[in-house]
Amino acid sequence: MIDIHCGDNLDVIRGFPDGGFDLIYIDPPFNTGRRQRRTQLRTVRDDAGDRLGWSAKRYRTTRLATRWFADRFGDDYLAFLEPRLEEAHRLLAPTGSFFLHLDFREVHYAKVVLDSIFGRASFMNEIIWAYDYGARSRTRWSPKHDNILWYAKDPEHYTFDLDAADRIPYMAPRLVGAAKAARGKTPTDTWWHTIVSPNGKEKTGYPTQKPLGVIERIVAVHSRPGDRLLDFFAGSGTLGEAGARLGRDVTLVDSSPDAVRVMKKRLAFAGAVVRRRGAGGRRL
Repeated sequence: MIDIHCGDNLDVIRGFPDGGFDLIYIDPPFNTGRRQRRTQLRTVRDDAGDRLGWSAKRYRTTRLATRWFADRFGDDYLAFLEPRLEEAHRLLAPTGSFFLHLDFREVHYAKVVLDSIFGRASFMNEIIWAYDYGARSRTRWSPKHDNILWYAKDPEHYTFDLDAADRIPYMAPRLVGAAKAARGKTPTDTWWHTIVSPNGKEKTGYPTQKPLGVIERIVAVHSRPGDRLLDFFAGSGTLGEAGARLGRDVTLVDSSPDAVRVMKKRLAFAGAVVRRRGAGGRRL
């Protein structure tokens, strides 16, 4: 079951019962200080096209849509985030896990807040999602990773099924033997994974979409079939797709009409229900 709630996430989640979710993942705004833009493009074969591709074939690029969103909070960012983190703690089941996805701008401040809410003993890992795409800086080391903080409600009792994780290649396969090389190894706390391809089938056009592979790993390892998942900065609905494909129930919350439209289309295969405050729900 996939439920999509349209509305201010703090108002919506305050209506959810205590301990109602086994896994909560959120990807809030990163407080970049900019008005962000994401342009959705489509590339098609055209002998008179503007781009030269593989085997000297030409392609034409068409601009489909441009979406804008504000990502400016300044010093008010933690005041915005903290009550939502407190709600996440309340909403977690006793054996539940919480994941906060940020980058270098705010992650260290957010960790201090989370330590005060969950307790420092509940901090389990900082996962580094590393990628190699985009512009290079000439004045500092180019930032090419995001930070994902994992907290367990109870650091002695939580779901962690490493056998459910996807396997990754050995960097030196000849040193481990053919059997191990064929099986691959389990991931560590540094995850190398490309961003969502601008022209790939996974792309929804939503500005902050995260790769399905990254979120599927979290869902597979940190929850079980039938568990209840929550993302209250749902955006393009990647947690919804990962959960649906792995047999979980997922609740998604976002205040953006663009996000809700993207999720409706993306999650139609799972029979998602869109719920607006005071309007009940309607099936896609």
